[in-house]
Formats: sequence, C-alpha cells, structure tokens
Amino acid sequence: MSDTQASSSPAPSASQTGKKALAWAHTARFLTTASRLDQLPAIELPEIAFVGRSNAGKSTAINTLTQQRQLAFASKTPGRTQHINLFELGPKGAPDAVFADLPGYGYAAVERAAKLRWQEVMAQYLEVRRSLSGVVLLVDSRHGLKELDHQLLRFVAPRVGSGQVRLLVVLTKADKLNRKEANEALRGAGAALGEFVTDEADIGITLFSALKKTGLEDLATTLYDWAHPEAPPGAAED
Repeated sequence: MSDTQASSSPAPSASQTGKKALAWAHTARFLTTASRLDQLPAIELPEIAFVGRSNAGKSTAINTLTQQRQLAFASKTPGRTQHINLFELGPKGAPDAVFADLPGYGYAAVERAAKLRWQEVMAQYLEVRRSLSGVVLLVDSRHGLKELDHQLLRFVAPRVGSGQVRLLVVLTKADKLNRKEANEALRGAGAALGEFVTDEADIGITLFSALKKTGLEDLATTLYDWAHPEAPPGAAED
C-alpha cells in the first residue's frame, strides 16, 4: 500500500452512512415531558420537532426511526396524547441533539377548547423555541397536506425562510401507494410547500413507510446532518 493510499480514507458509502445515522437515532431516550411551553427546559443542543395530524403515523415513524417499539406513545385513540415529549440522543452524559414529539392535531373527538389550547402552544413553540433547528412534518401520503398542516407551516415559515430552521415533509404510509400515486403525492406536497417557503429555504420531501422501512435510512441521515452541521455532509461519527 502506497503512502498516498495509507493516508487517505474512502468516503463512506450511502449504506454505511445510513447505518451510522440509524445507530445514532437508536440512542434516543426519554428526557422530559411538558404540557406547557414554560415547562420545557432551556436547551443548547439542536432540537428537532416532529409534528403532524393525529392520524399521520407520527409516533410509529419515531419508533421506527429510533428502532424502539414504545419510545413515542401511540395512543389507540388519536389526539389523546397532549404533551410535548423530549428525547435526547448521543452518548449518555454527553448528548448531542434532542427530538421533540409534539401532540398530534386535528382529531375530531378532541374537545374544541383542547384543540385551541394546543394550537396556541404549538404556534408559540414553532415561533419562539430558541433551540429549534429542524421540523419534521409528517403527512399521510394518501391524503396530502390539509388545512391544519398549512396552518402549522404558516407558524414556522418565517424561521424556515430565514434559514433558522430546516423543514422536512415526510409522506408516511407510502406502502399504500403505487408508483404513480407516490409521484403525485410528492408533486402535491411540493406545490403546497411552494406557497409558504422560498426556493432558498432548506426544505425537503421524502416518502416513508414504517412497514417496509422505505426512506428510513434517508430520514435518519438527514436528521443526523441537521444535528451535526459541523460534520461533512452525509457523514456520521464513528
């Protein structure tokens, strides 16, 4: 082996990068829960929020991403989980990021007062939470973005447009779609996003299936890169 070969390292393959990002996601562990914004601890780490309608499969996606069956609470009655739950990631004693699981919204059986209260809490969180660095909006790929999703985008659009916050729309339950329907879902989501954010904003759209693990490594890699902006693109720490 020549000196040149010995001193250079090959770039990690997409599979290696995805596996390392998944290993990082697997370190997620419960930190705290809060029913109001002022109950959340001040955090200096990058915070990535997961948001979506109550039937979008948000808890299932988080559990699939972290490879933990019950990390995120998935109620049999959508809309019942009304707390912000924080999970820290990275080495124990030296975490490097936080996931924030926000309550699902839009379930019809939830009382109007509760809906309005959580709408206000989520709006405040998305608009003022200082540690927020990324938002993952989960949308049922079969139905596309609805009015409440548009409303949420309006809350966070100024911070996304200014580069403070990154945005990823995850189209869940992609295993229910054929190829044509999947392409239509991607186009529809892109058109909807165009109404709220500029072309320069850091946004993405991806198909995801918890059942078939479609898009899982891509999702993990994206979130790892968000949490480690100092690392080379697509790279994960050993």
